[in-house]
Amino acid sequence: MGITISGRLILASASPRRIEILKLMGLDFDIMPGNIDETFRPEETPREHVLRLSEEKALSVALRHPDAWILGADTVVVVAGEILGKPRSPEEATKMLEKLSDRAHEVLTGFCITRPNRGVRIREVVESAVLFRKIAPDEMAWYTGTKEPYDKAGAYAVQGMGGCFIREIRGSFSNVVGLPLCEVVDALKRVAAIRFEK
Repeated sequence: MGITISGRLILASASPRRIEILKLMGLDFDIMPGNIDETFRPEETPREHVLRLSEEKALSVALRHPDAWILGADTVVVVAGEILGKPRSPEEATKMLEKLSDRAHEVLTGFCITRPNRGVRIREVVESAVLFRKIAPDEMAWYTGTKEPYDKAGAYAVQGMGGCFIREIRGSFSNVVGLPLCEVVDALKRVAAIRFEK
C-alpha cells in the first residue's frame, strides 16, 4: 500500500516547507540541496528566473546521481512586477509587508524533475494569486517581531501566523507554501517515477 517510487528520489532543496509537503504524501526521499548561485539576472522575467533556478538545482545534484529522480524547485513572490526575496531585518520585512498590504500579488514556483540516465527532464511553472487584507501597523510590528518572516520569500508564511493576513488565494495553496504538490505528483506519475498502490 502507498506510493512506490521507481528508484531513488532526491529533493534538491533544504526548504523545510518542501520537505514537509513531500513527507505528507508519504514519499521516501533523500535531501541534497543544489548549491547554486541564485542571483537574479536583470533580463529575466520572474517565470524565467524560477525555471532556471529549479533546473540548475536539479542538474547540480543529477551530475552526482544520474540514476536517481531529482526534484528541484524555486519560489518567488512578485508584487507589481517586483520580486520580493527573503528579508534580512525587521525593516526589510516591514517594507515588504507594506507593499503586500491591501493588494494582490503572485507566487510563482518553478520545478524541474530529471533523471539523466533515462533522458527525462520536465520543467514547469505554477502561479498562484494571493490577496492580502490591509495590515494594521500594530499587526505588522507584532509579525516582524516573530521569527516567521525571515526565511520566507515575501516575508510571510501562508501556513503559519502570516495566514491571518490572507483574504483569498486563487490557484494552488501548496504552491504558495513552496511546492505545487498537484502538479509535481502529476509530473512524477507521468514519467513513471511513482505509482499508487492499494
